[in-house]
Amino acid sequence: MLLTADHVRLMARYNAWQNAQIVRALDQVSLGVLTEDHGAHFGTILGTLNHVLWADRLWLHRFGTGEPCPEDGIGESTALTATGAAWSAARFAVDGRITLWAKRLRSLDLTGDLAWYSGATGMEMTRPVAVCVTHMFNHQTHHRGQVHAMLTRVGLDAPVTDLVFMPSEEATP
Repeated sequence: MLLTADHVRLMARYNAWQNAQIVRALDQVSLGVLTEDHGAHFGTILGTLNHVLWADRLWLHRFGTGEPCPEDGIGESTALTATGAAWSAARFAVDGRITLWAKRLRSLDLTGDLAWYSGATGMEMTRPVAVCVTHMFNHQTHHRGQVHAMLTRVGLDAPVTDLVFMPSEEATP
């Protein structure tokens, strides 16, 4: 699999743009709506957003960025932050770290294998780095799609998610 550093930078920018839109969409949403079970895999809007934040921190740790490994496992990932404001602040910080990591990345860094212990499977894993990086961004998109559906379900305007409509780099957070 060929993955380039330029593509990773594009995905990091897309991730930050999407999350900034979610922050704006959630600005006036009550904690009740954020924590109501909407039937998604992780139940709630906030729980789903927390899970993605947790996973991003975990992958950044695995990629050797110096990000601390989350102390709790996947089962506790939905409780990472207690409010939309706390999630927003943590999300902004992690998006900044993803962006900095992507800016420093060289295409050569995306070759070879990554080995780690998976708490979810209870075993040692080895996969190509390029597949793991692709998975991190795909995981974000997958769960943001669930958040999009939950926002729509409660009658809120969900963000534009189409990559082709992302503003130019100068206009993106």
